[in-house]
Amino acid sequence: MSELQLSNRVNNIKPSPTLAITNKAKELKDSGKDIIGLGAGEPDFDTPEHIKQAAIEAINNGFTKYTAVDGTPELKKAIIDKFARDNDISYQPNEILVSVGGKQSFFNLAQALIDKDDEVIIPAPYWVSYPDMVKLADGVPVIVECPPEQNFKITAEQLEDAITDKTKLLVLNSPSNPTGMIYTLDELKAIAEVLKKNPHVYVASDDMYEHIRWTGDKFYNILNAAPELKERAIILNGVSKAYAMTGWRIGYAGGPAKLIGAMKKVQSQSTSCPTSISQVAAAAAISGDQSVLEPMLKAFEQRCDLVVDGLNNIKGITCLRPDGAFYVYPKIRPLLKAAGLKSCTAFAEWLLDKVGVAVVPGDAFGLGGFMRISYATDEATLKEALKRIEQAVSELDVKEDDE
Repeated sequence: MSELQLSNRVNNIKPSPTLAITNKAKELKDSGKDIIGLGAGEPDFDTPEHIKQAAIEAINNGFTKYTAVDGTPELKKAIIDKFARDNDISYQPNEILVSVGGKQSFFNLAQALIDKDDEVIIPAPYWVSYPDMVKLADGVPVIVECPPEQNFKITAEQLEDAITDKTKLLVLNSPSNPTGMIYTLDELKAIAEVLKKNPHVYVASDDMYEHIRWTGDKFYNILNAAPELKERAIILNGVSKAYAMTGWRIGYAGGPAKLIGAMKKVQSQSTSCPTSISQVAAAAAISGDQSVLEPMLKAFEQRCDLVVDGLNNIKGITCLRPDGAFYVYPKIRPLLKAAGLKSCTAFAEWLLDKVGVAVVPGDAFGLGGFMRISYATDEATLKEALKRIEQAVSELDVKEDDE
């Protein structure tokens, strides 16, 4: 029998590193090892009660059949109302698509918009799945490194330099996974000016962490900075993070009707409709009492300060305070040199083996010399993790100026 030959398409991508580190930590924990997992981007809070009750009622009422591919009318209305209420953006039902999580929303977009050799500009550090989903669409990820000196955000000048005749899409993620940084209105306006000069370039705004922020400023996305880009912009969001609904798997997108229609076509040949029960729960989340978010946001900000302060007190680690989300992205380059390690992937493995703390290496996010820590867990666990990291690092001969 001949050897199985996998497609070039699948050989060209890698599994999700965040899921890989989370699974490895779980396996070690299940085998009896004392492991603290700081890899998963998943709130430790339970889904709010009124959302769960809406789902239970849907089951009891027999709402367990297929729905329309693009989402129930009730959920689409809730999403349209949300865009108007929170973002000052007006959409019609044929400009909304509900998908099986935010990940599918971006996958649908890439399949619908990107052709072979089309270039997609992705600021690094980036969410791990963007480049690989571009590759699955036969596109070319163009990675633009955005160092901590510019708060990990792409500048208008960098964008202008990266655009070519082949550029099809710019990807923005704010608040960012993995850095938690948020683009200001002025920064978005500068980026928008570049996009206006390049009418062949579309822009995807991934706003998944929109509600998890503590800068005190209003949230802005690219359409708030330049409403005239509406026919070239697609806004991606979902209920996973803000409402602690990761397992419910509901994401959504708003955009030009023609593009949304193409994304719907892709979805019709993959998952078809999202889960009927989850759609009822999502409508309850988006339309219901938003004060349920306040305890979670307060806890996330407190944890943020705890982790940032703790990391900055460890020799060889430098950590910027994020604006939102529930991640920090500290620089660890001095530790790599001190430990004789060539990559932050090797450092993550060393840390897991030495003190049982699982983090995601910065290599996964396109900017090496860093690690991502999720603080979506309780303070006692975070304090113990910081203690272990400090213990591991204390054995190294760290020189602060090592880069």
